[in-house]
Amino acid sequence: MLRIFRWTAIGLAAALIAGWAVLWLRPGSVSEAVRSAGMQVGGPFSLLDQSGNPVTDASFRGRWMLVYFGYTSCPDICPTELQTISTAIESLGKQATQVVPVFITVDPERDTPAHLAEYVKLFDDRLVGLTGTPQQIAAVARAYRVYYAKVTSKDSAAYFMDHSSFIYLMGPDGTSRAVLRQGISPPDLAETIRRRLPGAG
Repeated sequence: MLRIFRWTAIGLAAALIAGWAVLWLRPGSVSEAVRSAGMQVGGPFSLLDQSGNPVTDASFRGRWMLVYFGYTSCPDICPTELQTISTAIESLGKQATQVVPVFITVDPERDTPAHLAEYVKLFDDRLVGLTGTPQQIAAVARAYRVYYAKVTSKDSAAYFMDHSSFIYLMGPDGTSRAVLRQGISPPDLAETIRRRLPGAG
């Protein structure tokens, strides 16, 4: 029985790795790979914003969302991607009112609402920071197919979070419209958004 369980676990892990390999290696945009693989991204969630107010996925209905998962102690990738989001939103001009940038922490132990409030204002006043219980974060991460894990040092109690790094563009109805790889430029991100907004040519 133990052997069966072990091989089942290995099989599930391999399937997950293969799924992400499709996203990274398939030619064309990541969003096309997600759709062709039949992978649903996004779903209901219940969290707290940086002011401590309850927020659900329904709170954003009628507006586009740019969602990024990370954590405030992230030394490089998260600040870079959040700056990309901020710059792209700024370049949209008046159309920016249709889009809400959202930062969801994968480190709820340290990222309290108050901590998030200090962090998100470093990038953009429009950026919404979301946190919750570990169970709530795990649920929203599963919905968006986000990988994250706590990594501790052998010589210290300090830790960092290993996590996947995608930007999710969600439509006004809450469905995924595009999933963008880490490193997309602000102009390309802005153009990806602009093409999907009402009135785009």
